[in-house]
Amino acid sequence: MAEKAKRGYYWLFILPFIGTLIPSFYAKITPTLFGLPYFYWYLILWIVITGIIGGIVYFLSEPRS
Repeated sequence: MAEKAKRGYYWLFILPFIGTLIPSFYAKITPTLFGLPYFYWYLILWIVITGIIGGIVYFLSEPRS
């Protein structure tokens, strides 16, 4: 039962997929952030979010000793 609960955290990896699934949503130039068009900083933000999600999943699914 505990093993099945651990696998539930892997569903968090669907969030970056959904966030970048429809390019027409974020294929814009404005608003800019530090001179970067929206398209670029939106994708960079998802790279950071994916790393955070990966860390969360790693620490939550790691066996405790």
